Amino acid sequence: MFESLTEKFNSVFRSLAGRGRITEANISDAMRDVRKALLEADVNYSVVKNFCKDVTAAAVGAEVIKSLHPSQVMVKIVSDELTRLMGPVDTRIYFVSPGPTIIMLAGLQGGGKTTTAAKLAKYLLARGKRPLLVADDLRRPAAIEQLVILGQQINIDVYSEDSTNSIRVAKNAVRHARENDYDVVVLDTAGRLHIDQEMMSEIADVAKAINPHQIYLVCDAMTGQDAVNSAKEFNERLELDGVILTKLDGDARGGAALSVKAVTGKPIKFVGVGEKLDKLEEFHPDRMASRILGMGDVVTLVEKAHEQFDREEAEKMQKKMAKGSFGFDDFLKQMQAVKKMGGIANLAKMMPGMGSQMADMDLDEGQFGQMEAIVQSMTTQERRAPDIIDASRRRRVAAGAGVEPNAVSSLVKTFKRSRDMLKALSAGSFGGLKSLFAGGFNMDTLSAAMGAGRKIKQRSKRKRKIMRRGKKRR
Repeated sequence: MFESLTEKFNSVFRSLAGRGRITEANISDAMRDVRKALLEADVNYSVVKNFCKDVTAAAVGAEVIKSLHPSQVMVKIVSDELTRLMGPVDTRIYFVSPGPTIIMLAGLQGGGKTTTAAKLAKYLLARGKRPLLVADDLRRPAAIEQLVILGQQINIDVYSEDSTNSIRVAKNAVRHARENDYDVVVLDTAGRLHIDQEMMSEIADVAKAINPHQIYLVCDAMTGQDAVNSAKEFNERLELDGVILTKLDGDARGGAALSVKAVTGKPIKFVGVGEKLDKLEEFHPDRMASRILGMGDVVTLVEKAHEQFDREEAEKMQKKMAKGSFGFDDFLKQMQAVKKMGGIANLAKMMPGMGSQMADMDLDEGQFGQMEAIVQSMTTQERRAPDIIDASRRRRVAAGAGVEPNAVSSLVKTFKRSRDMLKALSAGSFGGLKSLFAGGFNMDTLSAAMGAGRKIKQRSKRKRKIMRRGKKRR
């Protein structure tokens, strides 16, 4: 989402890199570019004005330590101000005892409210709660059916009625939850294409009837300032407890993420980062600021890695690396784990310095699928000892995977280089980031997968061009 803004910020920092010290003149020039970048990202004007004022105040007169350059000092100041702008961290959900805790979701139509309700319920289920989804969007066609289907996909009960009275459905659902020992009620309410008095009155009446413990506004981050304006209106009528931003993985300018907390005074609780029902993340302002400034998000990356890798399995993998017996089965396991963690593109964005390279990578699930097909077409012996894969074996594997033999050759070469690097690293000491992934998810394996994926994609592009030329000649 923030690629354009990241590029603009990095350009500003580069302009300060050759300066001996920070002065009012070069700060003024830098903030002019920052102001323009934020406005282009659809950040609220008053938020931009205050942000630039605060950064300038913090930067002017700031001492540049001998070991630091002015650009590095500026990065720290901007990062701190971005974190303050979007913070503080508040991802807690306050549960009541005895239950159930009632959480009501509000928002405009098309913002992803129904899907977010299912994501939130899945998030609660993973944390030991017993949630009940309530289909109280009685105006949008198929809204009830959509929530029922989503509930079935994640094995969570959905309460629904054949009714047009949203207040009665909400009351009955809360009663049903109490009688059946549900911990949490997640209420999906009706949305509209725009804010109107009828809509606001209906939602206010539902809230008054069931007295929810928390009300979250679901905002589509891709609507920019419209999301912020709607948040302000809802907050005045409902007294929101937090905001959930959806579609933060989309091609949006990011203005809502940077503006909504400052405008409403309500914290961003969660962000939706994909269509799948496990793509709901807790919002951490410091991590988001780091991503915006192109410094990655190592903490989230490590958390995702730890979710996917078993410690005992990781130790076995480490021993294999040290012996040089790391095979294609192990490689495939790591690729599958990478898919579960969000794919190469998302993980690379979390690595410091990798974000600017994403435009050239442009990797997708297709490359993963092709690499998996190649590995799965190998025999057990070939997976364990890739050195035995000669020309005839490459042709057989390629035929089984539906690719050209040179695609198999490229993957085998890339794998061998990766294996040699892993062996060398395992023999020594893992420092910095590598120590976080020792024996489990490894950055060199990811880099190898990236390289293989790029080569496969480039060959596919060349093949399509040749086919198009052939058609033209005919």
